[in-house]
Amino acid sequence: MTESGAVESDVVRDRSVRGRSLGRGFAWLWAAYAVSTFGTRLAFDAFPLIAVVVLDAGPARVAALAAAGLAVGAVVAVPLGPWVEFRRKRPVMIATDLVRCAVLLSVPLAYALGRLGFAQLLVVSVVVAAADITFRAAAGSCLKALVRPSDLLRANGRFESTTWTAAMLGPPVGGAAIGLFGPVVTVAADAVSYLLSALGIRAIGGGEPRPRRTQVSRLRTGDLLEGWRYLLASPVLRPLFLNTVLVNGLIMATAPLLAVLMLGDLGFAPWQYSLAFAVPCVGGLVGARLAGPLVARFGEHRVLVVSGVLRACWPVGLVFVGPGTGGLVLVMAVEFGLITSVGVYNPVYATRRLESTPPDRVARTLSAWTVSGKLTTAALTAVWGLLAGLAGTRTAVALAGVLLLATPLLLPRRAPALAPVKPTGDG
Repeated sequence: MTESGAVESDVVRDRSVRGRSLGRGFAWLWAAYAVSTFGTRLAFDAFPLIAVVVLDAGPARVAALAAAGLAVGAVVAVPLGPWVEFRRKRPVMIATDLVRCAVLLSVPLAYALGRLGFAQLLVVSVVVAAADITFRAAAGSCLKALVRPSDLLRANGRFESTTWTAAMLGPPVGGAAIGLFGPVVTVAADAVSYLLSALGIRAIGGGEPRPRRTQVSRLRTGDLLEGWRYLLASPVLRPLFLNTVLVNGLIMATAPLLAVLMLGDLGFAPWQYSLAFAVPCVGGLVGARLAGPLVARFGEHRVLVVSGVLRACWPVGLVFVGPGTGGLVLVMAVEFGLITSVGVYNPVYATRRLESTPPDRVARTLSAWTVSGKLTTAALTAVWGLLAGLAGTRTAVALAGVLLLATPLLLPRRAPALAPVKPTGDG
């Protein structure tokens, strides 16, 4: 076959794959993910708002609420990843949805009774964070079982599109709802979204075999670290893991600093600040839609590396933001470029991560990955807050941008020779 004929054949095959249904099971999983994601984005920053407006909490307590909930929730979730590995995944996902629904509903209930306190917000944030990590670990295994390996990129692209659609629409709608109905209404909506998510997962139907341990039946102490051992020993996953965790942590660490810079030093109105970060989320939709065609044309590895490099290059531009319309346009342009690059990168790396992980290690690997990401983000956020206090907000943002420029060095140098992964049988 000639080279042009091979290319034409690949294009036809790609179009055939893209037009193929991902199945009823995936449709329900996607619907469950969509409703819970929109619920979460509706309640974006609801806890800090409640802490300030209802409980008169100061900056230190608000920061502690955000950091402690994230960090303690991640630590609590450490033993849950290995536990999930050897359980049926859908019942675990339903249970974590119902737990999140119940604890979140306790907030509007306590508010209505006049009994809401800071300690309750802290406990709820910890439980939700731990349940979120556990759900993600189980969901990765569920997705891998529901769709064909050749459809993983399409499935991850749909999740990514949903994420950025919710990020674009959720916070403005949530803000309007809070203005009309009070500070806890979006928390109640988020709780209901988890109940609907549980119903969606229940509707997947079909049998799900119970995973079997081949050596021992009880959870071993060594299982707690198995996810990290596998990540750090894998030449395919290790660079992706280190790069992704560090990049996400540095980007998120500057988010509070940008709020201080734009709302405080530069005098932007809250609606301008929200607009600056909501509109660029369109780039996430664009990137997620482009990921599949780009991989079909240029190959997975090239798309992964190029989008990984590009996403690290944009944030340094935020150092130059100034007051007025020009500053607002600059932030939106930088964020659009960043989010578009992330929209391409995320489904591609998520697909490689699932392709490279044996079925009997997916839950532990994803749990370790998510725990590491949340702890890194919490630590870097705290460090960059101290740095901003010592050297200034703009200096701290600049340092994060410069460090991000070095992170492409952690990206994989060459494409892996992926063979079909099989259960390892190590228990």
